[in-house]
Amino acid sequence: MDAFHQNDPAGPGFWLSRAPDSLEPALRGDRRTDVAIVGGGFTGLWTAIQLLDADPELRVTILEMERVGFGASGRNGGFCDASLTHGLANGIAHFPSEIRELEAEGRRNLAELVAFVAAEGIACDLEQTGSMSVADQPHQVEELRASAALAQEYGVSTTFLDRAAVWEELHSPVFEAGLLAGPDQTVMLDPARLARGLKQAALRRGATIHERTRVTGLERRAGSVHILTDAGARLVAQHVVVATSAYSGWLGRLQRLFVPVYDYVLVSDPMTTEQLDSIGWRRRMGVSDSGNQFHYFRLTADNRILWGGYDAIYHSGNRVSPALDERPTTFERLEQHFVRAFPQLADLRFPWRWGGAIDTTSRFMVTIGQSMAGRLTYALGYTGLGVGAARWAGGVVRDMILDPTADRLQLEIVRSGPFPFPPEPARWLAVEAVRRELARADANEGRRGLLLRTLDAIGIGFDS
Repeated sequence: MDAFHQNDPAGPGFWLSRAPDSLEPALRGDRRTDVAIVGGGFTGLWTAIQLLDADPELRVTILEMERVGFGASGRNGGFCDASLTHGLANGIAHFPSEIRELEAEGRRNLAELVAFVAAEGIACDLEQTGSMSVADQPHQVEELRASAALAQEYGVSTTFLDRAAVWEELHSPVFEAGLLAGPDQTVMLDPARLARGLKQAALRRGATIHERTRVTGLERRAGSVHILTDAGARLVAQHVVVATSAYSGWLGRLQRLFVPVYDYVLVSDPMTTEQLDSIGWRRRMGVSDSGNQFHYFRLTADNRILWGGYDAIYHSGNRVSPALDERPTTFERLEQHFVRAFPQLADLRFPWRWGGAIDTTSRFMVTIGQSMAGRLTYALGYTGLGVGAARWAGGVVRDMILDPTADRLQLEIVRSGPFPFPPEPARWLAVEAVRRELARADANEGRRGLLLRTLDAIGIGFDS
């Protein structure tokens, strides 16, 4: 089996194993910079690129505790969505007066990301395929119809597919309807290769990157922030950006804003032509089903199937650890669910299996803010949509540092924050209660109990 082991220098999972990259030296001694970015994932990389595009004279330094892309940026499913709000309905619930602008911002951001990848020559297998949501339970069919009507009302292009039409797209005996969205809404890519390509783009612009450099604390001094590392090195910066997403528990002031939720993924052997023909999937779009506990699945460039999701596991104390990356119970459950969806591929092997933490907020979308009298800026909480939304957030962070009068800084999504999660042990109890209620709703034809209805009414919750 090719499953990841912690001594693998490439990092966990299929994507990172296929994205070779040289290692930048760790930070040593005392250094100075204008902007220090903690975290070498999508948020940190896009922020560095956009800062340097705006002001090439800036000194920008990225500190990454492992390798660039080691966290969620290199472990996700490679769905790159336009949505900044975790879907249209969630955006309407939180920002009804801004949702049309946010939808337009998201589509523009995705188009600019695609153009950047082409202009920089980043070989990340980007495919402009669109995506499809499918119903595998009868009650979900009408939910998809309602989603199609809502999308039409807000000018979002989607197509509702009945059972026969969804079969033409994807041959599964369990899918009863579908909702197809175009490439202006979703593209598919190799996320680790994108991260490593962004690393090279940042280096070409003059950024300094230090890998294997773990930040242990920040100290505000007169006119600067001192960033301390586990090796005793010190970086003095005028401004610091915290871009560590699910790994942000090291900075106590951020813990109330998010919970890290573990998600798990399988990747199969390459399919034969006959196997691929047996399931159709000629448009190669990314797919997700419609339960509260949902699966997402896609084809890789070499015709493997990536199949992930369903379980969303929280560990008390916002714990994130390499020991949590593997969960055999979940891997077995995912294989069983795959065979239910595609019985014609019951013999397909899944040698790659891994996990990683997603950072989620109570409103299911990124939150961006400042601390230390404006010398610290953070962005986190993408709730599974960071492949695309991190670029947009990086632009907001850039504006906060270089252009504080920028129009989009007046958006409510930027000015407001999510409802905070309670401290432990109430946090763990609350998350587990919501998980149980979501599973109960899936088993009860989608009917949401009192707890979920109450959370819906006040606009907070828990998702992956």
